[in-house]
Amino acid sequence: MTHGRTLLAAGVGLALGIGSALALSSLWRADGSSGGPRAAAGSPAAAAGAGVPSAGSAAADPTGLVAALPPAEARRLAEILGRVRREYVDEVPAERLLDQAARGMVSGLDPHSAYLDRREYEDIRRGAAGSYPGIGIEVVADGDAIKVLRPIDDSPAWRAGIRAGDVILRIDDSPVRGDVGAAIEQMRGAAGSLVRLTLRRADSREVVEVALERTRVEVHSVSGSLLDERYGYLRIANFSATTPADFDGHVRDLRQRAPGLRGVVLDLRSNPGGVLEAAVAVADSMLDGGNIVSATGRTAEARFRMDAQPGQSLGGLDVVVLVDHGSASAAEILAGALKDNGRARLLGSRTYGKGSVQSIIPLADGRALKITTSRYATPSGTLIQDRGIDPDLPLAATEPRFEDPRLDPAVKAALQELRQMYDPRRRGDLPETRTAGARPPHA
Repeated sequence: MTHGRTLLAAGVGLALGIGSALALSSLWRADGSSGGPRAAAGSPAAAAGAGVPSAGSAAADPTGLVAALPPAEARRLAEILGRVRREYVDEVPAERLLDQAARGMVSGLDPHSAYLDRREYEDIRRGAAGSYPGIGIEVVADGDAIKVLRPIDDSPAWRAGIRAGDVILRIDDSPVRGDVGAAIEQMRGAAGSLVRLTLRRADSREVVEVALERTRVEVHSVSGSLLDERYGYLRIANFSATTPADFDGHVRDLRQRAPGLRGVVLDLRSNPGGVLEAAVAVADSMLDGGNIVSATGRTAEARFRMDAQPGQSLGGLDVVVLVDHGSASAAEILAGALKDNGRARLLGSRTYGKGSVQSIIPLADGRALKITTSRYATPSGTLIQDRGIDPDLPLAATEPRFEDPRLDPAVKAALQELRQMYDPRRRGDLPETRTAGARPPHA
């Protein structure tokens, strides 16, 4: 039986219930095949574990690497394990030592590769489905505390009145100490269980305590609103399996509410990335053709190219995209595709610069590896790893106002740019929509 595999592209930031804010791609591929069986994450096949081996079903050493290990190296590993087990001040179970050895080996490859234990792997699998048990907030570190980026609509946090900018000081009487991972772990739990949060309000600095009942939260990563009767606003907080459908739904809603719609501000600020194919699908819905992203890697399945098909949901509308240093990976794939194809203008600051794709490779015992297998390039052939994407129009950094974009200085600047783009007197200085030809990536 072959190992299952999935691809992901994500960067910085954390969202409660999405593990380390690294969401899965909806692409599952069987090892050893190029373009093999695929099932969308959340579909019956993927939910049932399509392509994922059961414990003990796969060979322990599929590559033969362990068998080919020189005797001296094998003795060195055995000696280290034996010394630690015999002489370390505390007794350490062998399974824990092996887990830690695996973590060290994989994490030493690059900052984005990791060994996943059963819980971590299951968290990522759940995140791909677009729902999870929790309270429904996006959070980031804020000194020694945790700041709320936004409550998810109709979640326990939203119903309790938690607002963007609120600072979480304590969880169940335990101080958070700015550790986002630990805070997320504390706030997770079985549906129906309770968690208490001590918060400092963003507006009044008042300290309050709220009790929340955990439930299954449906994550909708897209939000939208009208800025006025001619221009709309769409924000993508991250890319999950539900993002493309959510995006198309909000576009239809804006068009229905504003029949004379002329343009849209697309906000990708603080978007850490996520599902690779979700970002590609959104780009496809905004382009009539041309390349979206290409990738290079050592294996056949790590090398791929994704192109746009004819037809777009935002046809006839001008687009301005807001980006910042928190726009990473899959968000950069979308921003780069729109910029290089001349479909949109980018406003803001240079993006994060994560130009690599990780594969989630299940192991036989319920654990998994997350390792870098590809580096991707924008349609112009540019590799953005550690470089990012420069905006067409730089903007001074300001605090985002996601709760009311009409009050956000960056959104106001984007709206002004949209109005100027629509002005027929300025149409001549705009790039025409073009198809970026296939060119080899360059550093």
